[in-house]
Amino acid sequence: MAGNRVFRGGRSEPRTISDRTVTGALLPCTAVAVGASAFTQATSASGVRLALLGNRDFYGASADGFTTTNPLLTPYVSGETGVAYSLQPDDQVVWAMAAGTYTSGQELTVAANGRLAAAAATNIVVAYFDDAALSGVALAAGALADVCVANFYTKA
Repeated sequence: MAGNRVFRGGRSEPRTISDRTVTGALLPCTAVAVGASAFTQATSASGVRLALLGNRDFYGASADGFTTTNPLLTPYVSGETGVAYSLQPDDQVVWAMAAGTYTSGQELTVAANGRLAAAAATNIVVAYFDDAALSGVALAAGALADVCVANFYTKA
């Protein structure tokens, strides 16, 4: 994974939602439920309008790479206006992962803290692991990885 952007591609311009506030100290690159006036942390893809919380483009980019001062690792403050990406199949994005080891193409679902985890039977698959450099590597909770958004479906 290279760079410091949440949206990597799949279409020319992503649709962002930026007229809502966040309801807690939410981290970019995590799943949020889009409500009428606020983003809340999603812990499942079931029954919610799902979006991916982005970094605030209007904040300065970090000069020292991926550290705690990097915009992708800096949480929003509760009540701040959030920026989230409306997801479409084949979008390539950076998403925070649950602790685990993932392989290229592995089916992923939304889990605790809005992070992606391996999908089990009956889970809603929202993305596929797509980070060749991290395939087969044990990731710590919150590690950022490239994924490809799926056309959501329930895993058999």
